[in-house]
Amino acid sequence: MNSFKEYFTYRNGKLYCEDVSLEALAEEYGTPVYVYSSKCFIEKFTQLDKALSKHPHLICYSVKSNSNINILRMMHSAGCGMDVVSGGEIYRAIAAGVEPEKIVYAGVGKTSSEIEMALSTGIRMFNCESLPEIERINTIAQNMNKIARIAIRGNPDVEAHTHHYITTGKKENKFGVSMQLLPDIANVLKNMTHVKLTGLHVHIGSQITDVEPFEEACSKALEVMNILNAKGIGECTTLNLGGGFGIQYNDEEPLDIATWAKCIDKIIKDKNIFLIIEPGRYISGSSGALVTRVQYKKKADTKTFIIVDSGMHHLIRPTLYQAYQHIANVTLRDGKEIVDVVGPICESGDFFAKDREITYTKQGDLVAVLSAGAYGMAMASRYNSHPLPAEVLVEGDRHRLIRSRETYEDLIARERV
Repeated sequence: MNSFKEYFTYRNGKLYCEDVSLEALAEEYGTPVYVYSSKCFIEKFTQLDKALSKHPHLICYSVKSNSNINILRMMHSAGCGMDVVSGGEIYRAIAAGVEPEKIVYAGVGKTSSEIEMALSTGIRMFNCESLPEIERINTIAQNMNKIARIAIRGNPDVEAHTHHYITTGKKENKFGVSMQLLPDIANVLKNMTHVKLTGLHVHIGSQITDVEPFEEACSKALEVMNILNAKGIGECTTLNLGGGFGIQYNDEEPLDIATWAKCIDKIIKDKNIFLIIEPGRYISGSSGALVTRVQYKKKADTKTFIIVDSGMHHLIRPTLYQAYQHIANVTLRDGKEIVDVVGPICESGDFFAKDREITYTKQGDLVAVLSAGAYGMAMASRYNSHPLPAEVLVEGDRHRLIRSRETYEDLIARERV
């Protein structure tokens, strides 16, 4: 069964999120609207936390997957740290009440002002992508009379078997440092007085459903950590294995977390290692749906188009990654048809599905694009001057607005004439 169907279910022919009808939410908040299941967020985190119970660890929710401050507050309350990749995400995490000691800062292009912000905030550590970055952090930390704790991100050259846009651990990717060069870079750290090497970071991609790539990356990372510790450079005891745990969008098998945890346990068992992971999609992906209303049903020579009031500007995954998103009519009808589900944007790439079999759908119906909790609203834009949609969080039979729908006035509010 698709994992999202645990949280988005039909009752008497109507689609619900937990105990709230999506139809009722659309009537109250309008469309398009993102709807999130708090139960899914918490249960996915709890599953990961339990799987790693044998080891001292920190689960850092990947803010970039879904960055609404209410989501961050909820995850912080559950015990999550935060994986951030910008000054803006640091700001969001702190505003959500997250302790700086539980914030880990990754990303290939940290600016001087972002580094200063992170140091003044007192984050746990930087995941560093290059020697020039480490040199910059050292200089800024020296000027601020601080010691910056760092991990070096190694590029293990591991094939993750995922879309090429979201693989990050191959040697041709922009991320990290070649594992072979890490000892040499670590030697340079001996002359840097304001950075402290505390660990190694590897992240090989996103939406990975096989255990083997994680196992290979972990083994390679441990070998390098042993070399670094043998050289006496810092105290390299933190292993950050990144995220990228795949979920089920269509008929693929999601990553088996229990099997993944057993494989990692075999590699790091009895080692002096503090483990960090950075799940985003695994926690947020199945937690959300984009609810949109059918504006027109258009018959063409060889196609039937379902034209809705949302599109690539609100959920870009189908056109950017050729990704599958399950689409369900909020009111379940008899019969099926093959259609293209498309949006209002002036681009041929504006679609949620092509040649998709769905249940019979009429003009005016509501449809839900499921598994849309990750990289949906977080990547949304105002293209064609469409305001951003509302966001609603469901908690059992209760619901609350966590982002109001933008207005036309919002579109030009920061423009100056």
